[in-house]
Amino acid sequence: MNNHPIVFVAFTQSDNLGVGYLVSALSEAGYQSLIIDFQSGKEEILKTLKRIKPLVMGFSVIFQYHIYEFKKLINYLRESGITSHFTAGGQYASMRYADLFKLIPSLNSIVRFEGEYTFLELVNCIYSGVDWQEIKGLAYKRNGKIIANPLRPPEMDLDKFPFPMRLSFKEYALDKQFATLIASRGCLNNCSFCNNREYIKQSSVFFKRIRKPEKVVSEMQFLHYKMDCSVFLFEDDDFPVKAEKGSDWIERFCYELKRKKLVDKIMWKINCRPDEIDYKRFTLMKDHGLYLVFLGIDDGTNIGLTRLNKHMTIKETLKGIDILKRVEIGFDYGFMLFQPASTFRSIYDNLEFLEQLCGDGYTPVTFLKLKPYFDTRVEKELLEEGRLVGKPGFLDYDFLNNSLNHYYSFIRDSFMEWLNDPDGFVNISKWARNYLSVFSHFFKITPNVQSLSAEVKKSIANGNLFFLDTMKELAIIFESGKYDQGKNGALTSYKKNIVKNHAQFKEQISNSIDKIWRLAEYQKLLQLIKY
Repeated sequence: MNNHPIVFVAFTQSDNLGVGYLVSALSEAGYQSLIIDFQSGKEEILKTLKRIKPLVMGFSVIFQYHIYEFKKLINYLRESGITSHFTAGGQYASMRYADLFKLIPSLNSIVRFEGEYTFLELVNCIYSGVDWQEIKGLAYKRNGKIIANPLRPPEMDLDKFPFPMRLSFKEYALDKQFATLIASRGCLNNCSFCNNREYIKQSSVFFKRIRKPEKVVSEMQFLHYKMDCSVFLFEDDDFPVKAEKGSDWIERFCYELKRKKLVDKIMWKINCRPDEIDYKRFTLMKDHGLYLVFLGIDDGTNIGLTRLNKHMTIKETLKGIDILKRVEIGFDYGFMLFQPASTFRSIYDNLEFLEQLCGDGYTPVTFLKLKPYFDTRVEKELLEEGRLVGKPGFLDYDFLNNSLNHYYSFIRDSFMEWLNDPDGFVNISKWARNYLSVFSHFFKITPNVQSLSAEVKKSIANGNLFFLDTMKELAIIFESGKYDQGKNGALTSYKKNIVKNHAQFKEQISNSIDKIWRLAEYQKLLQLIKY
């Protein structure tokens, strides 16, 4: 339709489904689109843009912590002579459009909330040379004034959208490719640290929208047979395990997987809450390929859960975890050990909870500091208390106890590689578990594999217990005040011990992964010989 394609600049480490849906909608209308990785570097991005001369450029501003990087890139592109229509979209852009215009005045427009129809209409108008400033769902500037048009009514039937375009497919484990997808949009929960409820409220969608299970399975079937994907990672904030009005969504979903003969050919992961787990339904899902669940656990005390507005209890959390372990479904989890209201007492209680959760090596111990994301209740409370520090997009807070500030800083620095590095203990432990999950689903289980599984679990358990014991001992030191802000000799010894043990635990896990890989290669070789 047009020699000048539509260009999106976005993070592409994994599938960017939001942009993928936009590209598919444009493609269906006859437009060519190109997705450029934001991390390609501004010189490389400029080189591409000068060559293809895009009609419209869309910037995917999903995370608030990257807005200044987007500002630098957009200013650089304008200064270098790129005159295309610049628009932005994403959660931050939708909810804080006025702030974004002030920060990045080079933007021509902002597509607010769900963008498939709004962005397409914008492109149609610019392509046709007609006025675009009356488009619903669009914000823009006129004579220095920021104007937000009425929002576009949301699409109630998500299956009207074509399947999202994906840039490429990457290996998950043991030569099996993966893809991300969604079964729903929206979340009914209202956690104090999350702005999803506010996003839904502002976008005029007052409930969760769920795709037909048959359509979801059709997408999985397409991705498996046409794109050779075998592992599916659902990105729903809260997978429709328990839909409203007693829906039989999961039963229909599993039935369709079986009817399409996909059960033995694929495996899948979901996100949900611990209190949504029941034995019967999760046994059914396990039998149809569910291997991993990401859980929003977030706190290990009832007081903390109430403060976070989770509307669940520790008893419910532990019950859900127990079911997953009995059914042998793996789990990862979100956990905010450090929060605005944290005390050393809450730290001790949460460390005890994490030991109960992870002491057996079923999953590695991990945690985060709660961040005051924009338009959350936590952000508003910290603002009222005068505790927010930093610039917009990077707001943070100190704890009320100064010793806790020093404890957190020491823990963050000492365990940074352990917790966050791609080759750190937490990440490679998850990969060892994922390798075993893939092996168990697609290869023949032998005594060697069962022995390796026990070996991995023991290594993770030992690493977890060392981690938690060290955290407890350091908490005692910092709570006592008998430290010299990191200059204490005992603290230096702790740091050295953490480094030494981290290397040992990593080596154990890495050796296990190598053994799993060799067993898989051996079985694949046997298959080739057999056929």
